[in-house]
Amino acid sequence: MPEYLTEEEVFNSCKRDGKFLFVEEVDIIKIRSTLQIAQGDIDAANTLKKNLQKDSNQWNSVYKLYYDALHELAESYLRFEKVKIENHKCLYAYLCHKHPELELSWDFFEKVRTRRNGVHYYGIPVNNQDWKETELQFTLYTKKLFEEIEKKLRIPHYG
Repeated sequence: MPEYLTEEEVFNSCKRDGKFLFVEEVDIIKIRSTLQIAQGDIDAANTLKKNLQKDSNQWNSVYKLYYDALHELAESYLRFEKVKIENHKCLYAYLCHKHPELELSWDFFEKVRTRRNGVHYYGIPVNNQDWKETELQFTLYTKKLFEEIEKKLRIPHYG
């Protein structure tokens, strides 16, 4: 099992290793498109989970769809700052470090990131209980990021 690193340790490591890339402009078209994609992922996950039994092997799909939406929203939020992050771990460290006002938990991001990687890379399935342990925070975090991005879209300039 990989060593647990704090948000600050990961942020500093990512910064030192050049994982935070800066771009020239805020791509509003891409942000709007990504919002639609994230909403589609959430809608698909919600439709799928309505029909699942507790012992279904499709909880992996629900989990991955919500994770993808969360990732897409985090990336979109940071596009307003003209920053592109090279990997998910650095993305979440940057988001938590630079935006404590959002009150997002580094530990939650690490939990869902490592669980998603278990499914995606190592064949470790997600079950109904795994989903239930994260469902509320997934829902709250995706809703919060949607709201914050929509607020920024209403502002005529992006600093």
